[in-house]
Amino acid sequence: MNRYHSPRRADAAADTRRAIIGAARELFTAHGYTAVTVSQIAKAAQVAVQTVYSSAGGKAAILAEILAPAVHDRRVTETLKAAVAATDPREIVDITAAGTRATHERHWDVLFRLLHGGLGEASGVEVTEEANGEYLNALAVVADRLVTLDALRPELDRASALDVLWFYLGQRSWFLLVGERGWDFERAERWLAASAKEALLKEP
Repeated sequence: MNRYHSPRRADAAADTRRAIIGAARELFTAHGYTAVTVSQIAKAAQVAVQTVYSSAGGKAAILAEILAPAVHDRRVTETLKAAVAATDPREIVDITAAGTRATHERHWDVLFRLLHGGLGEASGVEVTEEANGEYLNALAVVADRLVTLDALRPELDRASALDVLWFYLGQRSWFLLVGERGWDFERAERWLAASAKEALLKEP
């Protein structure tokens, strides 16, 4: 027997899911991931607790959904494409700094307010570790390009180059300079790019 799929019902389900994700985003960023319960999310979204689970999953699944726009931002793909196409190592680092800046700046409210202090719960930590894995995979493409161009300082190999990229252009650097020290993104990008080039390249 063929099942009938009602477009109206599908639209209503999508609206419910958006309401749940939106409510969770506001609660997580305001109070922290650990402090928020599924019951609070349900109340804010004006749905039943079971509806939260059936529509969006538990807290970890909701967190992954909230982080997805940042993790899969189109700027990541654009940045890697430009970095792989570039032949000047200094330009590659500049491209990477600009790309990581753009992604953090676009999603700052979620990334800094939600992740800066850590999540506490194991389920949330697992989600952020997966997101960090995606971030590291992207930086690994940059490290590979620098290796291919024989651009690294003699004491660095691919693994240590990736560590340096993570140190200067990973999330914590943006959180520290912009979020904690009050730098604007332009100043942070310039300093991080210059510092990364000095640490990475034999001709910075």
